[in-house]
Amino acid sequence: MTLFDFQAGDTPLLVNVPHAGTRIPDDIAARMTPAARALPDTDWFVDRLYRFAREMGASMQVARYSRYLVDLNRPPDDAALYPGQPKVGLCPATTFSGEDIYLAGAAPDAVEHQRRVAVFWRPYHEHLAAQLETLRARHGFVVLWDAHSIRSEVPRLFEGRLPDLNLGTNNGLSCAPGLRELVTAICANSATFSSVVDGRFRGGHITRAYGRPEAGCHALQMELAQGAYMDEIPGAEFDRASAAELRSLLESLLTAVLAWCACRAPRVSRE
Repeated sequence: MTLFDFQAGDTPLLVNVPHAGTRIPDDIAARMTPAARALPDTDWFVDRLYRFAREMGASMQVARYSRYLVDLNRPPDDAALYPGQPKVGLCPATTFSGEDIYLAGAAPDAVEHQRRVAVFWRPYHEHLAAQLETLRARHGFVVLWDAHSIRSEVPRLFEGRLPDLNLGTNNGLSCAPGLRELVTAICANSATFSSVVDGRFRGGHITRAYGRPEAGCHALQMELAQGAYMDEIPGAEFDRASAAELRSLLESLLTAVLAWCACRAPRVSRE
């Protein structure tokens, strides 16, 4: 059972895509509602949006299994990330819209939660942590870009329409100030896409757990509003033309991140 796809790069940048997976084991899918089996809360096509990152030398880890099975961007104890806001659980029982994921009486219990953590969540994070440490040891530091997307309007989770680009840095704690300022400026200078920094999405478990700039690991979460690159209708296909402008901006962002990395790289003495 392959839980994720991984390609190693030769730069200090790792792009992580934890919510684009669509696989559900058959025995679990049989307990889900027909609407939930359509996986409406998937980060649709995010792995395809960032496919260029591999060509830039970034490492890339992409989950194969759905967030409905286990949410890789939640802590294993299922502690709330945004107290006071509706909770999206580790093994969610409801969709973002508040609809049941499972048929009556079929939701996973605490024992099943722990099994999913052991089988799906922990191996993913063990590999991610090991790769980050490998890059940090090789380059002296590492940048984790946690790539996400969500429907532009989800009334249960936030009011109104979400900005196109939602940068999360745990209120500036998960990366160096200069890196945060660099990415913020590029987003703000876009004439096409709206943006916000540390707004409704300040970074989930991954950004908060791995973002330790004092230890050489800088983490940023980019939450894209899906309306910026696709038709937000059930069953929509990936449209390269619709996504081209956003993809170009994302490429500019990661190019700038790599330039920031190059400025931090240890200089080799020629004496």
